[in-house]
Amino acid sequence: MLKHKGIFYALAIAMGFSIAGCVSKASDNSSQEEPLQLPVVTLNTRDTVVSTAYVADIQAIKNIEIRTRVRGFLEKIYVDEGQQVKKGQLLFKLNDEEFKNMLSKARAALSNATADAKATALEVDRVKLLVSKKVISASELEVAEAKLHADKATIEEAQTAVQSAEAHMAYTSIHAPFDGIINRIPLKAGSLIDEGMLLTNLSDISSMYAYFSFPENEYLKYERTKKAADDSASKVKLVLADGSNYPYTGNIETVEGEIEQSTGSIDFRARFPNPQKLLRHGATGKIFLTNRADNVVLVPQQAVFDIQDKSYVYLVDGQNKLHMKAFTPLLRLSHSYIVKDGLKAGDKILYEGVQNARDGMVIKPEQVQQKPLLAMKK
Repeated sequence: MLKHKGIFYALAIAMGFSIAGCVSKASDNSSQEEPLQLPVVTLNTRDTVVSTAYVADIQAIKNIEIRTRVRGFLEKIYVDEGQQVKKGQLLFKLNDEEFKNMLSKARAALSNATADAKATALEVDRVKLLVSKKVISASELEVAEAKLHADKATIEEAQTAVQSAEAHMAYTSIHAPFDGIINRIPLKAGSLIDEGMLLTNLSDISSMYAYFSFPENEYLKYERTKKAADDSASKVKLVLADGSNYPYTGNIETVEGEIEQSTGSIDFRARFPNPQKLLRHGATGKIFLTNRADNVVLVPQQAVFDIQDKSYVYLVDGQNKLHMKAFTPLLRLSHSYIVKDGLKAGDKILYEGVQNARDGMVIKPEQVQQKPLLAMKK
């Protein structure tokens, strides 16, 4: 019996040493576990191009309403919606019978007034002769001359009536004031038209205006850049509503003289050629204005994480240990941030994997290079 107990105790001691040895070995392996290999980038100063997007309202260089100037029946429509027309081309014709009668009456009245004035002029000459011979008194001459002045005034009134009737006749034929495209025609032939009624719109889309607003601070930067640079500072790109790039470059022509107090912005106008008639009045898009940013520190977006509205990165020290570091972005771009303060050239930061990192963690750094990308402001 004692012999069996001795064997049991020996086995237990042996197992205990074995377990202790395993625990000790596992502990040694844990302490010797290799750190994670994570990509690290070294920040440096670099030049980049910032392309900033602004919502644009696209308008034709000329866009007017074609309205009637007289009342009448719409007799004929010579054009169709969407048709290209030339300056002076006949667009609409109103019935002009009433105005023909008015013109005939005005011309007849002018003829009568002219005849009366001619007769009065002869009478004045006759009275002058009789006055000179002292046959009649001088007051008779004054009466005759006064009648002649009245007849001349009647002629002027009749001439005005003729001109008015001719103008009304001309108003019944509506011509295109410039080359352009006809928009919607809401009325049909035979409609009774009141004076001032809208017939259609005419748009000259040979070139197009794009209106967009600049915040005041960006406007000041633009003006400084424009003075220091060449004409390229005024060149802009246009992206259409479907996301496609417009193939022609625009040029900023004018800047309004007043900053809108309610929004703190100022309006710009750029002009784009439109040889293919792709752009139409009332369209929308985005204007992209490109500026250079020299000697700036760029931080990759994937290296940044936010905590309570503050931006952080993980700095990597000389012992490959991570340290949370807050910084202030000057500008957020599509793939990176331009640093205002908090980071400098030469700092090493964790490039990717911030979700698996923690403050004080030791890593095995894998050096990577920042990609030189065209920056686009969001």
